[in-house]
Amino acid sequence: MPPKHNQNRNENQTPNANQNSIPSEDFDLRETAPNLGGGRVAGNDRLGTAFDLVEQMQYLYVRVVKAKDLLTKDGNGNPNPFVEVKLGSFRGVTKNFDNISNPEWNYVFAILNDRIQFPVVEVLVRDKYRNGDDLIGMAVFDVIELPKRVPPDSPLAPQWYRLENRKGDKVRGELMLAVWMGTQADEAFPEAWHLDATTAVSGDGVENIRSKVYLSPRLWYLRVNVIEAQELQLVDRNRQQPDIFVRAVLGNVILRTKISQSKNLCPIWNEDLMFVLSEPFDEQLALSVEEKVGPNKDEVVGKCVINLHGVERRVDFRTPINRWHGLEKLVVSANGHKNLVKLNSRLHLRICLDGGYHVLDELTNYSSDLRATAKQLCKPSIGVLEVGILSAQGLSSMKTKDGRGFTDPYCVAKYGQKWIRTRTILNSFNPKWNEQYTWKVFDPCTVITIGVFDNCHLQGADRGGGVKDSRIGKVRIRLSTLETDRVYTHSYPLIVLLPSGVKKMGEIQLAVRFSCSSLLNMLLMYGQPLLPNLHYLHPLSCYQVDNLRHQATQIVSMRLSRAEPPLRKEVVEYMLDVGSNMWSVRRSKANHYRIASIMSGIAALFKWFNRISTWKNPFVTTLVHMTLLCVVSFPRTILSSIFLLLFLLGICNYRGRPRYPPHMDIKLSQADRAHPDELDEEFDTFPTSRHADVVRMRYDRMRSITSRVQAVVGDLATQGERFYSLLSWRDPRATGLFLIFCLIASVAVYIIPFKALVIAVGFYVMRHPRFREDLPALPLNFFRRLPARTDSLL
Repeated sequence: MPPKHNQNRNENQTPNANQNSIPSEDFDLRETAPNLGGGRVAGNDRLGTAFDLVEQMQYLYVRVVKAKDLLTKDGNGNPNPFVEVKLGSFRGVTKNFDNISNPEWNYVFAILNDRIQFPVVEVLVRDKYRNGDDLIGMAVFDVIELPKRVPPDSPLAPQWYRLENRKGDKVRGELMLAVWMGTQADEAFPEAWHLDATTAVSGDGVENIRSKVYLSPRLWYLRVNVIEAQELQLVDRNRQQPDIFVRAVLGNVILRTKISQSKNLCPIWNEDLMFVLSEPFDEQLALSVEEKVGPNKDEVVGKCVINLHGVERRVDFRTPINRWHGLEKLVVSANGHKNLVKLNSRLHLRICLDGGYHVLDELTNYSSDLRATAKQLCKPSIGVLEVGILSAQGLSSMKTKDGRGFTDPYCVAKYGQKWIRTRTILNSFNPKWNEQYTWKVFDPCTVITIGVFDNCHLQGADRGGGVKDSRIGKVRIRLSTLETDRVYTHSYPLIVLLPSGVKKMGEIQLAVRFSCSSLLNMLLMYGQPLLPNLHYLHPLSCYQVDNLRHQATQIVSMRLSRAEPPLRKEVVEYMLDVGSNMWSVRRSKANHYRIASIMSGIAALFKWFNRISTWKNPFVTTLVHMTLLCVVSFPRTILSSIFLLLFLLGICNYRGRPRYPPHMDIKLSQADRAHPDELDEEFDTFPTSRHADVVRMRYDRMRSITSRVQAVVGDLATQGERFYSLLSWRDPRATGLFLIFCLIASVAVYIIPFKALVIAVGFYVMRHPRFREDLPALPLNFFRRLPARTDSLL
């Protein structure tokens, strides 16, 4: 039997005769067998412990709580104490207090057991500003004799220890601390300061190496329906046909309506302006009615400011309340003072916060959350996603120091509203994280994204923004392609597309398990609309979707970059695939070959029929003639035979079903065949950096138009791939549901008279609009949830 990774590679081939010199096996997915959960080899069975998707790692923990009765060396006053934890060449210190004898620190220090090369751990209390010997007292522990703790054992209680001097004599003062051996499952692990890192990192950079969990802000759509205005007072009252429009400003986002077609003092627009904003709603919406008096010259007729705290929150299709808002104008008096004068003019608006939409903070094809914003519309979770970020191998050098390359890697994972960041492993091309995280799953047709980055902020925060964390690569995994309760342990290639071409930056080893609480509830999800109802009852235009996605991405990146430690803008934008919808020759080629791959099946069918009609194989042609006679003689068996044939084909394809989750495919993305000039065009700025003005205008226009053509071609390819996935077992639950439907349909079509079936279908298709619903039909919902190969595009 051939290796599994070869099977997976052949499945993703594209019809291109040109071969690249890059060996494809370097970019393949590899199955691994790590010792998960403390020595057990990963398999298909559930392991059943809290940290069973990572390899167990032993750590030495030192919790420094507080001290009492401390005195200076000469005993004449209170010291300025701090604690130093020392283990051989590794050293970590707490903050210091000024002039206090009973300080409290509550610090936790940790070091990996494999890095311990000294038999004792020393905990020293020192005086910050004392010259010479600053030791107040110390406590020494033998590493071999330390107690071991494994959760769910209770935490080790800190104890008071009498301080000693260097000779072992007791001195005045006591220190409360706890020292033990544990694993990364210990409650103290997330807050621990790692001794090997604190020794090499200084200042604010220590905070940037710790693992953290972030939450995206809750985003809402703000819909401003500008209806009309009345009794406007123009600057030039003699103007007969004024060009009036409304400008709306929210934060740094500015939108405007079209110029009203009614050229009078009571203009009508009835136009929607859409914004994205996050809770809490602290910003104010500023609206101004303006008149266009010349090229690039507008005059304000009146304006109003609206507080968003009292705006109606809409969660269904009901029309919001419309209100009239009085306009004001800033008038300069004769003495030069500016006064805000209320006008008789009014602006008719309908404003609401739409919580019945899913705010698209990323590309729809890679969405990790399909729930509506409003909490009352959220349904219970259907399962749990568990991801163990184990290790990476062969990472590329991202920085140089003293002529030597090195990398400080960390991982970021995003699913739903929850972002996680692992700790940074210093100066390692083969880091081991062994950190496990859990997410609630509300829809199986979602994607988790895991990226690897190089930390460039270890010597303190870069307030100027000149230094950026380098991207090493990322992985996307669609949950619907995973079997329930199976542990997937694979090594994923980290692939990055550079102006010089595609490059493998290393591999990341993951352990993934998708568990569902109710199989029935998850199967019912396949018949429900993919997005919340308002997306279908009040759909957004393509322009609005692009604009709102850009706003949402900016809000998310800004909010996470203000966390401590920050999840920086370049990291958030890379995880959300910002800019991936821009046009490029390479992506257009990839979509072209995706369509060609789909159409190849239809072409093969025509070739087969041509061989039948030309009697290339007389025996097969005779069988086809006999089958045709049977079908004509017994027409009731046509549909039944088709459904039965689909059912049998699906069963036959079960043995060859994909065993691995989809991963980045350089062949599918056409990354290995891209011409250098095409890559130069793809990595060019938008607008272009070309010097000729005419070339810049034409080039930007071509890229803007062709990006939409590319999206349409990609959507066509997606629909075809979903059709092919019905029997491919890429989504085992969807294929199972379809096969059950085929089996039932084959029996039902055979029992029900054919004429009655045709009449029923015809009357149903041509039913009166009164009996129709605006929401998509169940088959369409099921089809939209089927997986496509968009997850494997680079």
